[in-house]
Amino acid sequence: MLERLNRAWRVLGTGISFLAFGVGGLLLGLLVFPAINLLVRHRARRRRWARRLVQLSFASHIELMRRLGVLTYEVRGRDRLQREGLLILANHPTLIDVVFLVSLLPNADCVVKSALARNPFTRGAVRGAGYVFNDDGAGLVDDCIQAVHGGGNLVIFPEGTRSPREGTPRLQRGAANIAVRGKLNVTPVRLSCQPMTLGKGEKWYRVPARRFHVVVDVQEDIEIAPFLNGVQGEALAARHLTEHLTAYFAGGGLRAAT
Repeated sequence: MLERLNRAWRVLGTGISFLAFGVGGLLLGLLVFPAINLLVRHRARRRRWARRLVQLSFASHIELMRRLGVLTYEVRGRDRLQREGLLILANHPTLIDVVFLVSLLPNADCVVKSALARNPFTRGAVRGAGYVFNDDGAGLVDDCIQAVHGGGNLVIFPEGTRSPREGTPRLQRGAANIAVRGKLNVTPVRLSCQPMTLGKGEKWYRVPARRFHVVVDVQEDIEIAPFLNGVQGEALAARHLTEHLTAYFAGGGLRAAT
């Protein structure tokens, strides 16, 4: 009986969390971000304010889910995120991964779908924070490099979608191209969720048997220089880096660059 009540409460708590996220995003887009646009004329400063606001709202959302008993979490290596100009690559097990990562970054930049700029629940944050759109075609890699060189902390999920529950993750080469062409070290983040929930294709109300626990593990930077030295061309370097990252996020250990 208690187990059923606990699960019912967590379904309700998850629903409240999703509702709060949507309503909060709508109110920020209608009221807060327009006010920032009016009060802060300097574009770079306005963007900083917007990103800081997104960070605080995401951190508040995580805290709401914790207080509702939906989840617990821990962050390892948080100090490694207290820098600017990072290229942050992470695996993507759950729907709320970006919420966790952005909640830790006062100047987070993200690669997002342009549809989010038209969604009434997300367009205020996406436009205000000046995120990079992933349908920018040939200019996408250059936009990402410029974002990092400008001091932003760019968050990318190289898989492009949530990770499958089983099997080796399949990484797209775009993230590696950004690192190679921009000569950017990679700050890798391993995310885990136990028991697994909010995965690809899973309904939000299919809650696990107990509260899920999220671990955000910010690890040592992966130096880009070994992938560039002695390699004939950026395309080959990007391929090697993609293979390395695939093994890395699959948990198969680190392999030396070839």
